Amino acid sequence: MLYWLMKYVLLGPLLRLLWPTKVTGVENIPREGGAILAGNHLAVADSFFMPLHVPRMVRFPAKQEYFTEKGFKGLLKKWFFTGVGQIPIDRTSGSAAQAALDTAIRLLREGHLLGIYPEGTRSPDGRLYKGKTGVARIVLEANVPVVPVITIGTDKVNPIGSKMWRPRRLEVRFGKPLDFSRYQGLSGDRFVERSITDEIMYALMELSGQEYVDMYAAKAKELAAADAAGVSPRVPRQAAAADRVPETKAS
Repeated sequence: MLYWLMKYVLLGPLLRLLWPTKVTGVENIPREGGAILAGNHLAVADSFFMPLHVPRMVRFPAKQEYFTEKGFKGLLKKWFFTGVGQIPIDRTSGSAAQAALDTAIRLLREGHLLGIYPEGTRSPDGRLYKGKTGVARIVLEANVPVVPVITIGTDKVNPIGSKMWRPRRLEVRFGKPLDFSRYQGLSGDRFVERSITDEIMYALMELSGQEYVDMYAAKAKELAAADAAGVSPRVPRQAAAADRVPETKAS
């Protein structure tokens, strides 16, 4: 109830008025059943404007801390994040990465639409970066289609580090659903998971026209920060679970 109130009465009308958006391909979104909306990620604003133009509720798993802060401020945060379709991930048992995967799979099996950013974090420069294979693991476990979706212009509305959103016309495009049922039963096969992820990223590249970079966005940010500081970047140890988890909310 709160989600629809936010979307059609409180927040939604204001967003539609101040940021007029051209929307195409809505008919590609399944009318019922679980499905992944896999998008490019240019700005925090993506998680507001993309769901605004989807006729169904879009869920975004989010860290539990957003919902547990004490006091009036904490109550407002809980109300807001619940109202925009985010649900808390319990990170106290096991790893946060596994909790995110388990939550995503559960939501899809329950028939929800799930928003995911396969790049894992916002693009640092507007290009499209290599996808993390967590999205493929979720697809294989939940057996759902993937609808590629791209937003154009949100990085100008909400540049990284900005506190105020700027007026600009936007565009949201929903592509044809991708069917990966041919890979059922192959969850855990890294070659298959990489193939699925790359197919999703190729669809996003075609839909958006963005330049593709065969590097994780997080690594690109690390290299840029190291270059700015004039130091050699730290080489992280392998963390298989974390590397496989796509972003499911704005970061």
